[in-house]
Parts: sequence; structure tokens; C-alpha cells
Amino acid sequence: MGWRNSSSPRPKPFRVQQSAGKVLASIFWDQDGNLIIDYLPKGQTINAEYYSSLLVQLNDIFKEKGRQKFSKAVLFLHDNANAHQALATQKTLNYLGFQCLDHPPYSSDLAPSDYFLFPGLKKQLNSRHFSSEAEVIAVS
Repeated sequence: MGWRNSSSPRPKPFRVQQSAGKVLASIFWDQDGNLIIDYLPKGQTINAEYYSSLLVQLNDIFKEKGRQKFSKAVLFLHDNANAHQALATQKTLNYLGFQCLDHPPYSSDLAPSDYFLFPGLKKQLNSRHFSSEAEVIAVS
């Protein structure tokens, strides 16, 4: 309730629009742009097995593009999420020859994605409303 004059109109209750839901995207990118954008199916979580399969897909993309010629190893920077630190993921990284860079879990430094990935994504999705998860995936 709010203070109002007896002759003033009653305040209209505002309507809250139902959210279309959340979409979790795993994005792998390099200096040339996005390599993989994978959208997690609804009701599923990222575990070591799922994340390892994404790493294998990434390795296949490197082979297709011939990137193995340009560098001796792929330097990989990711955080300390459970799927990233799991033994199965570490074994996959070693098998594929990817080298992990140490990244402090609570570093005050901004991640490279804050400068190169998110600004473009924000411009693309700014002030847009989506009615379904499929619309979000189609745009990004």
C-alpha cells in the first residue's frame, strides 16, 4: 500500500513477463573468433564426461584447420569448476596434448573473455526479448 489522496486513481499492478528460461553455452574461442558454441540441453549438467567430449570436438576442429602446425601445444585457460578439475578431464587434456595455464581461482584480474567475447555478445542481445530458448540459440 502507498499513500494516496482519496480522489487519486488506484495504482495498477504491473505484470511480470515469464522468462523464456536460461541457456548455458560453452564457448571455445581463439584470436580469430569462436571455434565451438555448444548449448547444454535442458535438464542436463556439465560433468567431466560432457566437458571431455567438448575437448575432443575442439581437437577435431584444430585438426581440420591445420592449427597443429603453428604451435607445439594448445594452451588452455579455464577456471576451477568441478568439470574442469576432474581426473577424467585432466586425462583427456593430457591425451590431447593441451597444456593448462594456472589461473588463480579468485583473481582480481579480468578474464580475456571480458574484453573479447562478452562485449560483442551483449551488443547482439541488447534490448531483445525472446519467447523461447530456441530463439536465443538461433540469434547467437
